[in-house]
Amino acid sequence: MTAVTPAPESTAHAVALPPRAWRIPILIGVVALVTFVVFGVFGDDREVLFAWASSGDAVPLDPTPANPQILGYVLGTLAVLAAAAGFWFAAQRKSVPIWISLIVGLAFLVNLVAWVGAGGRVPVVFLLTGAIGLSTAIVLGALAGVIGERVGIVNIAIEGQLLGGAFVAAVVASTTGNYLLAVVAAMVTGALISMVLAAFSIVYLVDQVVVGVVLIGLVTAITNFFYSAVLGPNSAQFNNPGTMPRIPIPLLSDIPVLGPVLFNQRPTTYLMFLLVPLVWYMLFKTRWGLRVRSLGEHPLAADTVGIKVNRTRFWTLTVAGLIAGLGGASLTVGSVGAFVREMSAGQGFIALAAVILGRWNPWYAALAALLFGFASNFRIWAGQAGAAIPPDLIAMTPYVVTILAVALVAGRVMGPRAAGKPYTKE
Repeated sequence: MTAVTPAPESTAHAVALPPRAWRIPILIGVVALVTFVVFGVFGDDREVLFAWASSGDAVPLDPTPANPQILGYVLGTLAVLAAAAGFWFAAQRKSVPIWISLIVGLAFLVNLVAWVGAGGRVPVVFLLTGAIGLSTAIVLGALAGVIGERVGIVNIAIEGQLLGGAFVAAVVASTTGNYLLAVVAAMVTGALISMVLAAFSIVYLVDQVVVGVVLIGLVTAITNFFYSAVLGPNSAQFNNPGTMPRIPIPLLSDIPVLGPVLFNQRPTTYLMFLLVPLVWYMLFKTRWGLRVRSLGEHPLAADTVGIKVNRTRFWTLTVAGLIAGLGGASLTVGSVGAFVREMSAGQGFIALAAVILGRWNPWYAALAALLFGFASNFRIWAGQAGAAIPPDLIAMTPYVVTILAVALVAGRVMGPRAAGKPYTKE
C-alpha cells in the first residue's frame, strides 16, 4: 500500500493574522496604550493654554490652562478603558461600537494637540474653523463618491473633477468678477468630466478605474499647460479671483466657539452643510434614492422592474460630478483665492478613503472627511507653533491618518455589490 502523507499546513495558516473580529480592538488598544505611555508616562509637563475665543469675538472666554502630562494620564486611562470595552465586545462576538473608536481617537488627538502646544497656546477656534474650511472640498468629493458607488460606478476621477473645477472657477471669477458664475462653471466642469467617465464605463464598458485614472492625468496635464501658458504670464487678468467673503449668520455667529466655527463661513461651506443632509435624505428617504441604491446592489433586479439601468447611472453620475465641481470651486474662490498647479493635492483620493471609512453613508463620510481636514489644519498649526516634529513628518499627517483610518475598517465593511461592474443585457 502506498503511504498517504498528510498535507502540509498552509503557510498562510502558520502566519495567520488575528481573526477579523479582533483586528479593530487590537488596533484601538495599541492607540490607547500609545496615548497613555507617550503623552502620560513620557509626556511634557509644561502648561498649555486652550484658547476658546479670539480678540474679536462677541463673547470673550478666558483660556483654560492644563498640564499636558496629567491630561495624558487622564485621557490615556479613559482610552485604555474604552479599548478594554472593545475587547469585551469582541469576546462576546459583537461588533465594536463606533463610540469606542471615537473616544480613543479623540483622546489621542486632544493629547497630541496639547503636547504640540505645551508651553504656549492652542487656538481651538482656529483649529476647528480651519478644519472645516480645508475639509469642504473633501466632503463634497466624498458625497460625489458616495452617490457614484451607490449607483454602481466607482468615481475614481474625483481628483480630476476637483482640479478641473478649481481651475475653471479661478479663470471665470478672474475674468468676470462674478463668484456665482464661477461656481456654476466649476460645477458644469465637474459634470462634464463625470459624463466622460460615464460614457466610457457605461457605453464602451471600459474599466472604470482605468478611465478614472486616465481622466485625472488628462485634467492634470491640461490645467498644467494652461497654467504655464496663460495663467502664469497673465496672473492679474486670469488668476486673481480672490475669495468669496465670509457671511456671518446674525446671532448664531456670536455663540462662543461654535458660532465662528459653524456660522461664519463662506458660501461654499454653507452649501456643503446643506448638501450632506440633502444627499442623505435623497438616497435613503426617496423613491429616487431607492432606485439608485438598487442599481448599486442588483442592477438586473432593477432592470426587471423597468428601471433604465445605464441611463440612470449616467445621469446620477453627472449629478455627482456637479457636487465634485463645487468642491473644486471651494479650493480657489472658497479658500486660496488663486489657482495653483495641481492644487487638489490628492484630496480626491482622500475623499474616496472617506467614502470607505464612512461606509457609503453621507453623514459618516462627511465626518471622516472632517477628520482629514483637521489633520491638514493641524499640520499647518504645528508648523507655526514651532513643534519639534520634522516638517516633512508633519506634512505626512493627513495621509497617515488616511491609511490608519481605512485600516480600521478594511475587511469590515462591504460596499455596494455592483459597484465597478458594467451592466449589459445578455
